[in-house]
Amino acid sequence: MRIYALLALLKLSAACSNILVTPGASVDGAPQIAYAADDGTVFGHLRHFPAGTNPPGTMMKVWDWDSGIYLGEVDDSGERYNVVGNMNEHGLIIGETTFGGLEQLSTQPGSKMDYGTLIWTTLSRVKTAREAIHTMYNLTQAYGYYSTGETFSIADTEEVWVMDFIGKGPGEKGAVFIARKIPNGMVCAHANQARIRTWDWSDTTNNIWAPDVVTFAKSKGLYKGTNADFSFSDIYDPVTFSGARLGEARAWSVLMSVAENRNFGNQYLDYAQGHNLTNRMPLFVTPYMKLSVNDTMWYMRTHFDDTWFDESKDVGAGAFHARYRERPLVWEHEGKQYVNERTIGVQQTGWNFVAHSRGSYLPKEVGPVIWFAVDDTSTCVHFPAYANSKGVPSTWAAGTSGSATEFVLRSAFWSFNLVANFAYFRWDPVFPAVQKKIVELESRYMTELAAMDSTLLNYIKNGQTEQAISAMTQFTISTGDGLVDEWVQFWMNLFVKYRDGFVTTPVAPVHPQDRPVPNCAEPGFDDAWRKRIVDEAGSKYIVWNATGPTGRLTDQDMHKLKFIK
Repeated sequence: MRIYALLALLKLSAACSNILVTPGASVDGAPQIAYAADDGTVFGHLRHFPAGTNPPGTMMKVWDWDSGIYLGEVDDSGERYNVVGNMNEHGLIIGETTFGGLEQLSTQPGSKMDYGTLIWTTLSRVKTAREAIHTMYNLTQAYGYYSTGETFSIADTEEVWVMDFIGKGPGEKGAVFIARKIPNGMVCAHANQARIRTWDWSDTTNNIWAPDVVTFAKSKGLYKGTNADFSFSDIYDPVTFSGARLGEARAWSVLMSVAENRNFGNQYLDYAQGHNLTNRMPLFVTPYMKLSVNDTMWYMRTHFDDTWFDESKDVGAGAFHARYRERPLVWEHEGKQYVNERTIGVQQTGWNFVAHSRGSYLPKEVGPVIWFAVDDTSTCVHFPAYANSKGVPSTWAAGTSGSATEFVLRSAFWSFNLVANFAYFRWDPVFPAVQKKIVELESRYMTELAAMDSTLLNYIKNGQTEQAISAMTQFTISTGDGLVDEWVQFWMNLFVKYRDGFVTTPVAPVHPQDRPVPNCAEPGFDDAWRKRIVDEAGSKYIVWNATGPTGRLTDQDMHKLKFIK
């Protein structure tokens, strides 16, 4: 009996960000899906579901990914494919963001299929994006849909689809949905807001929808118009200030950055701000350049820098211009509510990935690779895991790398949290060092992956498929475990260098017998922050001498200061 949920170990995120890159928008012609699962309760780890054939009568226990509530059992008989993370052996990828939708449709008593189980059940059963869309719908028709509204990102080796999906609420089993194929050459992004509005009902090649997507809305009194005018997003998830400002603004950030239309950011700024909810953005854009996996990784690390939303320049950023604010997202002062911006790179990410379905130019055994990482996308390192691997690194796996309430040092989740949390409080000096290390490691892994690809292709060419699978499994495990060991050491080095507000560097001995102490530089605050202190505190901290507040130390004071640490 397979168990897909890990109860308290993992709660699938309710607030995520996705980027979808079609083959024609990708440097190598292979689709990419980027996904970050952002929820502070999530313990990030890499899942592996092995391939096999389950005999008739095999049942799977299901727990809701968000709450850990036991939902019951569903049939799990038949052939099952190998799944590593959110990618299967055939290059099928599924990600998601939760949009919630209408409150009246948010619960479906007696249902057994939540969105997390829906993703991994589908990955284990089908090969293509189109099959995945139909399977996800059929599973919820059979077992009900326990979760709220979701936008799913679905890709295989040739096509990329986006699907808005919501349950029918109490009294009726199942869900309604609309799925659109992203035109080749385009880039799409979504973040906690249903984005599909109207579609061409005559184009059944590029659009797939539930038969009752409109009639169900009419039966609930939600819509009275024609099919052609029906907008899924406007009916099932009407955009609000929070949906735009805290969700769509992240999609705006991605689309603005990649769009061939370099005025995109200005054109839809008032919508992303939540100030003009009628100025809806397009679902996808033509990029000004083709994206590499590395490009997509870095778009998932952004913080609205140098845009209207930039939080690094006001007092809330602190002395070191941190890109993060204390939670919650919405806070209150003197009876009025305010928001912290919701960036793509965010502290509460559990795990994230860029999946690369390279089936157009590599054999299926070698092509599918998921670049997997844990914790904050802006401070993490992705390592390549082959989707045909028969195992995953113990430092990244459930049950061997700690939990959300159990710290283990040799753990991907906890080692990356150590570095990230250290950077948050001294952003200016520490974050550039973290980014430099990210570039070093991910560049190395890209080189090593290319070399491993060559080795595996030789195995496949010579008919040695089992040797190829064994080699890629060992590569996946050793690369992941090696990254954790290197990252723990990196955290130690950072802690030594930046402890206690210093920037510590070793000093070389002048003579062989010398034992010099390190240099502990005291960079302090920048001038802008010093001005804020003076403006707020006035003359409280000004230097005095015998004649009063002169603001300058005497020579004797300067000498004395050498002995005051």
